[in-house]
Amino acid sequence: MRTTLNLDDDLLERLKAEAEKTRSSLTATVNRILKAWIDCLHPESGRRRRYHSPTFAMGFPPVGNLDKGLNLAAALEDEEVSRKLELRK
Repeated sequence: MRTTLNLDDDLLERLKAEAEKTRSSLTATVNRILKAWIDCLHPESGRRRRYHSPTFAMGFPPVGNLDKGLNLAAALEDEEVSRKLELRK
């Protein structure tokens, strides 16, 4: 759709510089900037960005398989009880 806008001279120069920097037309630049501005004003009406949580490789656990956490806890507790009994002797 065509329309006429009255822009301040300094704003027009900044828009032209942005269009040249991004190698796009003045119309495309104005449309992109206006859409981004409206999305910032009303974020719930625009598309929301999907949240991405970064993941990190932590290597292998030094104690073995953690899928059997209760078995691991029991084994560690047994070792501690044995250690305490040895200290009493």
